Amino acid sequence: MIFFSAPPSGTRFFRLRGRIASLSLAAFAASGLLTLAPARADETFTAAQRQEIVSIVRQALKTDPTILADAISSLRTQSEAAKQADALKVVRENRAQLAGSSADVVLGNPRGTQTIVEFYDPRCPYCRKVLPDLDRLVAGEPGLKLVEKVIPVLGPNSQLEAQALLAANLQGGYMKLQHVMMNDSETPSMARIRTLAGSVGLDADRLERDMKSTAVASAVQDNLTLAQKVGVDGTPTFVIDEKMIIPGAASADDLKNALKAAHSGR
Repeated sequence: MIFFSAPPSGTRFFRLRGRIASLSLAAFAASGLLTLAPARADETFTAAQRQEIVSIVRQALKTDPTILADAISSLRTQSEAAKQADALKVVRENRAQLAGSSADVVLGNPRGTQTIVEFYDPRCPYCRKVLPDLDRLVAGEPGLKLVEKVIPVLGPNSQLEAQALLAANLQGGYMKLQHVMMNDSETPSMARIRTLAGSVGLDADRLERDMKSTAVASAVQDNLTLAQKVGVDGTPTFVIDEKMIIPGAASADDLKNALKAAHSGR
């Protein structure tokens, strides 16, 4: 939506009832037609006035196409800001779940003064890319609590590996299995998971049993439900101190800067 607030003058604009009329132009349809709507319910225009205004706008867009680009950019920014605000409202309403359930993995300082919640899929290449950055971040930020929410969104192989990670957590071996699994290039299978589990000292038989347990299934579903509520539409996605949401493969520096911004905004 484009808003015009310049005062009307000459033959190209109109002074209505002795005051400036604020106009809103809505709709850039695929046909290229513009629909003019009053800025307020009590403002009306004659057919001639409407035709003249539309003509002005069309000519302005021909003369300076950046007007349209700026308008689209502004609408996109407003839409993204509104989406983030709605998502953060859900985050605050579900802070207990985001803080980490008994099935979640909490890395760093469990009593940390700042928190990052990561929604990730173990098969996601971008999640794999940020894994070493997260390791460095946790090691370098003694006041940081990192809550990892595994969400298998990329199919059956993701589901298998998510179950394996949560089952490994029951043996205290989450990070060990996470690192070998997310750096493994072979096709996932139960046999492969058993091999990887054994290579880091986990009980493969117990792991397989736990993968099929109700507790692990519930944990996976809880994470997926929470991700859907928050509006996570890609992995990884990071929630910083209930104050901002960062989608995508954020670097350690990106996350450090986000933590600083969240802290200074308190």
